[in-house]
Amino acid sequence: MDRTESLPAQTRPPGVAPVDPGSVLLPGHDVPLGRYTTVRRLLPQRQRRMVGAWCFVDHFGPDDVAERPGMEVPPHPHTGLQTVTWLLDGEIVHRDSLGNVQAIRPGQLNVMTSGHGIAHSERSPATHPPVMHGVQLWVALPDPARAGGADFAHHAELPRWRDGELDLTLLVGELRGERSPAVVHTPLLGVQVQVRDATAATVPLRPDFEYGLLAMSGAAQVDGVDVAPGALLYLGAGRDRLELRAGAGSRLMLLGGEPFDEPLVMWWNFVGRSHEEVAAARKDWMAGRRFGVVADDAAPPLPAPEMPTTRLKARDRHGGVRG
Repeated sequence: MDRTESLPAQTRPPGVAPVDPGSVLLPGHDVPLGRYTTVRRLLPQRQRRMVGAWCFVDHFGPDDVAERPGMEVPPHPHTGLQTVTWLLDGEIVHRDSLGNVQAIRPGQLNVMTSGHGIAHSERSPATHPPVMHGVQLWVALPDPARAGGADFAHHAELPRWRDGELDLTLLVGELRGERSPAVVHTPLLGVQVQVRDATAATVPLRPDFEYGLLAMSGAAQVDGVDVAPGALLYLGAGRDRLELRAGAGSRLMLLGGEPFDEPLVMWWNFVGRSHEEVAAARKDWMAGRRFGVVADDAAPPLPAPEMPTTRLKARDRHGGVRG
């Protein structure tokens, strides 16, 4: 049973925070991922497309996979982004076209940089833990990194420390003098906050960053707004601290970053800057060019969907159309 404390009922309309009118509560929506996994997609949404350079947030589980295959996502391509994978429960094996084959388990971090193009697959091993729970995040790459080479890094050890009733694990960026070994290309923060006992706590923030708080399990409350498991509260910018209440056993993900001002076209597995760029990536994938062959995975690659009949438009971080 999840160890959580009952919090007071929300007293303000959903998405309204008194210290920052730009805050919005994003409940997410279900999206199938492969044959056996459904994720809750928190970003992008119409109300909020990005948090810093974080442009995509999927939360999956906790799912009972004791009698099921678990995650089964065959080879597929990426351009213009980094994937950041974090597990709370379970095990997934990453394979990519650089030749990497790497299992990830709870407490470890996988960061894949697509650059101009990479392909990978994500699968639970045949013998796997009975529960799967985690997040996969995308980071939009800025110029010129998005046109550069592909890379992959596995981090088995990350900065961890205790602050009162909070256990913090730094995935990306810097906090309280600690620095993550993960390489990113814009100023970012990603930190897991695990609550030992029900508490009110303060986490320091950078006013020049915008932030979002994802509840992965348990109960949390910020500015009088309840954040239920599987929801993301966008916090805006201009804050120098996060004051939150959280129930015992809660696990939260705090995401932040310098606002990302390059307009993006996000379609299928590609992050680009124009319709033509995305169309070229799709054409290369379907023709077997650019992305390479995923190591140690004989499954047929995922075919790309047909391009939409209307032109894809670049949008800024607020959802406004550019160009």
